[in-house]
Amino acid sequence: MKLATYKDGSRDGQLVVVSRDLSLAHYATGIAARLQQVLDDWSFLSPQLQDLYTALNQGRARHPFPFDPQQCMSPLPRAYQWADGSAYINHVELVRKARNAEVPQSFYTDPLMYQGGSDDFIGPCDPITVPSEAMGIDFEAEIAVVTGDVKMGASPEQALDGIRLVMLANDVSLRNLIPAELAKGFGFFQSKPATAFSPVAVTLDELGEAWDKGRVNLALQSTWNGRKVGMCDAGPEMTFHFGELIAHIAKTRNVRAGSIVGSGTVSNKGVERKDGRMDWPKGYSCIAEKRCIETILDGQPSTEFMRYGDTIRIEMKGLDGRSLFGAIDQEVVAPGARTRAAAKAEAAGNDSEERSED
Repeated sequence: MKLATYKDGSRDGQLVVVSRDLSLAHYATGIAARLQQVLDDWSFLSPQLQDLYTALNQGRARHPFPFDPQQCMSPLPRAYQWADGSAYINHVELVRKARNAEVPQSFYTDPLMYQGGSDDFIGPCDPITVPSEAMGIDFEAEIAVVTGDVKMGASPEQALDGIRLVMLANDVSLRNLIPAELAKGFGFFQSKPATAFSPVAVTLDELGEAWDKGRVNLALQSTWNGRKVGMCDAGPEMTFHFGELIAHIAKTRNVRAGSIVGSGTVSNKGVERKDGRMDWPKGYSCIAEKRCIETILDGQPSTEFMRYGDTIRIEMKGLDGRSLFGAIDQEVVAPGARTRAAAKAEAAGNDSEERSED
């Protein structure tokens, strides 16, 4: 099934069930008002949501309405935990190679992970608000899972059983703030502002054969300012699958229902051309990686970070060619500024009012 959370003026929104083709939605009010309730009582409430989902897809739901991603909050608007890994070691290798540093051997056996802020996620179509362009604004296209309860000491295989939902993420990074923060020895903080997630979160059965023991064997598309810059395969080069990432967290603590675990930037290895020069035909899922590639090839980066007015769209299509999660579709803005889409909609509304008065 596919689940989303609609804006209603509250912190946690209203849970809705979304049709498989993302065309219709239905409030789940009679079953649960919020997604966290479902995660807390999954065995009892999820079958009821499944029944509603089936009815919606079969045209039997009583009060369906057109699904609008613009009205979506994050599927889980705030979470007990947001832990983001770096499961694609190729990303780490590129970053290290660009600064002539070796990758520690432990990175290949012990996942990298940081704990981000989980009190203020932003919706899939909400603006990315950043105080200054000089902070080095970057997108990061990722996959994320939402867990049920996972006990301390769980094995990777046991941790896989704790996965309830899958979604996409844009783990926004402020690259120019990162070096000073890491130099303090305590990790990311101000350099990792609010994260955005896809309009819908889906159960594993929606992925079909693409779900492969903790990996999603599909391409993750990143489109920056209308230009497709990434078409990265999310499955084969994921060094640590989601079961291993969750087990890493559970090594010393329980993981509670409503925890979100991210994959880190989806990244693919380059290929050597006939002239001996490396090429990355599947593109990139963050600008920092593109800049590392440029540094490796040309000695210095040439691609700038995002500016106010830039847009980023992150999407994944299923084996049938349809969008699985809906798209993260955002614009970068200054504090207090409106997106171009909002300004355009307001202008259209004013124009309509003027015509009605004539």
